[in-house]
Amino acid sequence: QVQLVESGGGLVQPGGSLRLSCAVSKNIFSTYTMGWYRQAPGKQRELVAVITNGGTPTYADSVKGRFTISRDNAKNTVYLQMNSLKPEDTAVYYCNLRPMAITTNYWGRGTQVTVSS
Repeated sequence: QVQLVESGGGLVQPGGSLRLSCAVSKNIFSTYTMGWYRQAPGKQRELVAVITNGGTPTYADSVKGRFTISRDNAKNTVYLQMNSLKPEDTAVYYCNLRPMAITTNYWGRGTQVTVSS
């Protein structure tokens, strides 16, 4: 079955940067959308950014201009470059894969991002 593993989370000061990575293994799909979602304490999980199979990105208004999503299909990896981080960016960040062929969504276990000090 498809598996997603996030990495790159951690503690960073306001104004700092982090790059999250999501490695996909056992991928049997050739056409799929990938995305990053996040969930802060007491809040619903929300969309951060998505990128289509063709490379078209979409961002939440709260991160537009600060975050950049990209993908490397040859490496089966999606990235989220996060700049100018704010305390309100603190959340668990989840990687998502959505195949075109089926309705099933695949999720990683999440990685904690904390922006403080």
